Amino acid sequence: MDKAWEDISGARDSRFLLIGDHASNRVPEDIELGVGASLLRQHIAIDIGVAELGRALCAALDCPAILGNVSRLVVDLNREEDAPHIIPIASDGHALPGNAISHEARLERIARYWRPYHARIAAQIAAQKPTLLISLHSFTPQLETRPDEARPWEVGILYNQDDRAARQAIPALEAADVIVGDQQPYSGKLLNATMNLHGERNGIAYLGIEMRQDLIGDAAGVARWCGVLAPVIAGLAI
Repeated sequence: MDKAWEDISGARDSRFLLIGDHASNRVPEDIELGVGASLLRQHIAIDIGVAELGRALCAALDCPAILGNVSRLVVDLNREEDAPHIIPIASDGHALPGNAISHEARLERIARYWRPYHARIAAQIAAQKPTLLISLHSFTPQLETRPDEARPWEVGILYNQDDRAARQAIPALEAADVIVGDQQPYSGKLLNATMNLHGERNGIAYLGIEMRQDLIGDAAGVARWCGVLAPVIAGLAI
């Protein structure tokens, strides 16, 4: 089924809801991006390790999750609906010729994936009433277009106006000997669309976690970082 999301089960009354906007590299059969298959396995198409770590965290915390089920090269679920780059024509130096589409086709793709995805999140929040949203992403150690840029962080914590969870999580991660970046390698002031819509707008606290992708690229890494993150999340006083 051509759904924009995947549901992961958990306790109906959990205080946590995990969301992974970029958990999939799926490209629907009727969409041609004009790029090689190898690029679909890279960070420009998917947040590597997020689906696996998300499932592990859901099991550890007994909480549900909603994972994006379409590549961000098809439509970026973590962008505002009217954002210019919601359907990118290039990413990290790679052209996406198949995304040079008409305005009507652009609106149709947003209506096909972006809107149902965010409607599903809104419905889950209304039914579950979580007190903390967990926004899970991963980042590449090095961008191809910025080869000299150092990204030493193991975990980045992102937030916009609501920093309730961030202010607790950062020292907790530091205490666990994690190299943590406050608003690194991105800023939640700029890249926070899903949490702005479902967290900030509703007054729900959220924890934006950016994992370095090479640390969660295999089962051992996922298990290790689930063991680090789960107790930090569980210990948040929210």
